[in-house]
Amino acid sequence: MLNRVVLEGNLTKDPVLRETKSGKSVTNLRMAINRTFKDGEGKPKQEVCYVSVVAWNGQATFAGKYLKKGSKVSVDGRLQSRSYEKNGVKHEVIEVVAESLQSSRPNSAPPTVTPSPDQE
Repeated sequence: MLNRVVLEGNLTKDPVLRETKSGKSVTNLRMAINRTFKDGEGKPKQEVCYVSVVAWNGQATFAGKYLKKGSKVSVDGRLQSRSYEKNGVKHEVIEVVAESLQSSRPNSAPPTVTPSPDQE
């Protein structure tokens, strides 16, 4: 089965690079993806979709070093669902796990990051 997501958008906040207990680099990104379309009357409308992205290892280091709020980025990855409990309440999350991450603006960062085979 195919599980692939390709997105291009802008970061809504600065990435924060963290390290897991096992020593792996990780960062969570929040992207805003704009879509322009015409409504039933032919008037242009715009909507925004917000997507959570998690980047591991090389992609996490890249994001922490080169990206910031407002950066235009392209993500190639896969969907992942997970759940966690906070304050006794169970939460379900669907997010994109970045397998390739790149800056879409020239001269703002290196062109791409090679995927890490040891992503979680």
